[in-house]
Amino acid sequence: MWTVVYIAPSTSAADKLRQVLTEEGLLVNLKTVEVDGDGRGSIEVQVPEGEAEEAHEIITQHLGRIR
Repeated sequence: MWTVVYIAPSTSAADKLRQVLTEEGLLVNLKTVEVDGDGRGSIEVQVPEGEAEEAHEIITQHLGRIR
């Protein structure tokens, strides 16, 4: 089951976060909730439930560099 670990404010931020998590060996799924024509909105970053804790740690370490 997929678990939401972050809601990105834009498609570019979601893509960067997906890249970071994937490089760390995690499976990542992006689900668009709402996005405007400029790519801003809400994109759910999801990982398998068993990888959620590790994903949170990685996100916390990289959050300043993703935005």
